[in-house]
Amino acid sequence: MPRDVCYLNAASYSPLPLRTLEAGRAAVLRKGTPWTFDAAFANRQHERARAAAARLVNADACDIALIPSVGYGVATAAKGLPIERGSRVLVLEDDHSSPVLEWHARAEAQAFAVETIRRPGDGDWTSAVLACIERSGAPPVSLASISSVHWSDGGLIDAEQVGAALRQRGASFLIDATQGAGVVPTDVRRLDPDFVIFPTYKWLLGPYGRAFLYIARRHQGGIPLEQTAYGRRDVRAENAVYFTDTRYLADARRFDMGERDHFISMEMASIGMEMMAEWGTAQVAQRLSMLTTRIAAGFREVGVSVPEPRMRAPHILSLSFKDGMPAGLVEGLATEGIYVAARLRHLRISPHVYNDEEDADRLVAALAGRLRR
Repeated sequence: MPRDVCYLNAASYSPLPLRTLEAGRAAVLRKGTPWTFDAAFANRQHERARAAAARLVNADACDIALIPSVGYGVATAAKGLPIERGSRVLVLEDDHSSPVLEWHARAEAQAFAVETIRRPGDGDWTSAVLACIERSGAPPVSLASISSVHWSDGGLIDAEQVGAALRQRGASFLIDATQGAGVVPTDVRRLDPDFVIFPTYKWLLGPYGRAFLYIARRHQGGIPLEQTAYGRRDVRAENAVYFTDTRYLADARRFDMGERDHFISMEMASIGMEMMAEWGTAQVAQRLSMLTTRIAAGFREVGVSVPEPRMRAPHILSLSFKDGMPAGLVEGLATEGIYVAARLRHLRISPHVYNDEEDADRLVAALAGRLRR
């Protein structure tokens, strides 16, 4: 990355590591000469990516499905997840569309209510979620479909507390880990969620269009969103009989997307996830927390509000302004080579492992200068 580029917008898209770029170039050439790879090549790519995704959430590879997007994963979960009539499905106010809209689309036909947990004034999303789950006299909760880190403001939700409260009521838990996987610890063996979904194009330093779905084993007997040959036990063109055994595979592989042979981007996704796993969630979180803390400290004297550290994820900082965010602020910073994002009236800052203290100080100086002017 050029030294004059101060890119603090990983929560939108991350750039690709050099190793990943080189793998992508080589893969494009490989696709141009498909006679050069053997019949087992695609499966090796699939299983490498599946294992890398499983490592990030402490799952077994057989519990991971290859999918194209978070929305696809939510739709897969919704197809097989029974929602009791008259019950509630909980979502977060202003959460990303992916874990929300599927339930709105199903609510009327399936006779359940989608309840939106309002943004807490004190920034404590965990307490707000728990209060909604535990509210006396409310209809039963069937499901909470929420992000572990709120995409717009970096609000952190304690998945362990929320999961425990849901289990006490026999409710299911779907976690959109888009803004958390690789940075915020997500251990499915300890949390026991029903579904965890995450893509690679943000914090996992990977390409767009690759995502992964963890499915708890109690749900692996469901019907996939798509019907594929490789989701069945023995439907192969190489066989003398094509439809030899049409029973589904016994694990999460039955839920793999159609056209999963992404020769170009599957390896790229694996590389980014493997790099993040090798560095370690704790080390990455510590580094990024240092940067966001440094940035937050720099804004104490310029009239900008920053959420308390205990309320926010270590890697996303959301700034609010007393009189609203000044017009043209994001665009103005971009003219100085500083890249951040406007999200729902806030300025979202999201550094990653390629950022350093110089980037943090440069942002503070530039933003403070613009606000004073």
